[in-house]
Amino acid sequence: MSSRTGFIYNERFLLHDAGTGHPERPDRLRAIVARLHENGLWQRMQHPLIDDAPEERILRVHAPEHLAFVREACASGRRILDGGDTHACPASYEVALLAAGGVLAAVDAVMGGILANAFCAVRPPGHHAERNAVMGFCLFNNVAVGVRYAQDQYGARRVAVLDWDVHHGNGTQHLFESDPSVLFISLHEYPLWPGTGARSETGLGAGDGTTLNIPMPAGSGEEAYLEAFRRDVLPTLDGYRPDLIFISAGFDAHRDDPLAHCELVEESYAKLTSLVMAEAGRLCSGRIVSVLEGGYALRALAGSVAAHCRALLGD
Repeated sequence: MSSRTGFIYNERFLLHDAGTGHPERPDRLRAIVARLHENGLWQRMQHPLIDDAPEERILRVHAPEHLAFVREACASGRRILDGGDTHACPASYEVALLAAGGVLAAVDAVMGGILANAFCAVRPPGHHAERNAVMGFCLFNNVAVGVRYAQDQYGARRVAVLDWDVHHGNGTQHLFESDPSVLFISLHEYPLWPGTGARSETGLGAGDGTTLNIPMPAGSGEEAYLEAFRRDVLPTLDGYRPDLIFISAGFDAHRDDPLAHCELVEESYAKLTSLVMAEAGRLCSGRIVSVLEGGYALRALAGSVAAHCRALLGD
């Protein structure tokens, strides 16, 4: 009997090339897929077919000028799309549409009852992308596109986004901080790039109170994260009662990651995932869509994703 956990992947994700030496590289996904084949997890998960997200889906969260900029910059062969670290290649626009489309396919399967949960091994990542700006390796905000799709297509009234990437999900926060129909929770090393995500940032206007930032000091390990979940994350989810939970699943809070200074290990991600699974089971029939963000030490990334997927499978 096949499981009710999905793994979203397509080899076209490897075509996005940020250039030699860039940390957000195709080998990230190669390492993940190889590890899942080695330990038998690949065979235990379902693998839905995916397609490019229609441009109108991107436009539910991004400005038309942003979509046009990314499309035209990639078509022209431009390699650096911002002032520094967001690189691209001619294939990147189509690959970014496919990454968002992978999240849409996961939403279809989970909201349609085909799958209980899904992990989207997509790239380029998304949570730093603002309404009208690329940023931090991100072109389109994959999770935000998925949130609006779940609301538009399936009538989800309240959606929660839990972002445990070690860098604050500035793009996701800013896209939804005035919208009470989306709860955004972020645990992130602070202070650290991009510099946003102070505890005092709680939302704006009608959305005040539906943003929860949990800054974690450098050196934070598993016990600090588990305590933050018990003290803040789980009670906040319980009070909000979402219809669907997204995870912006970065794995760069691992102790081996080169871009930050936290101390999680592979098994930490299994424990965090199991806590979210239990909460989702109580609140929203277990519905979780998890989307890859950061994680740049290949061995640590592959092991952490494997631990995450094992927990999604209920092991």
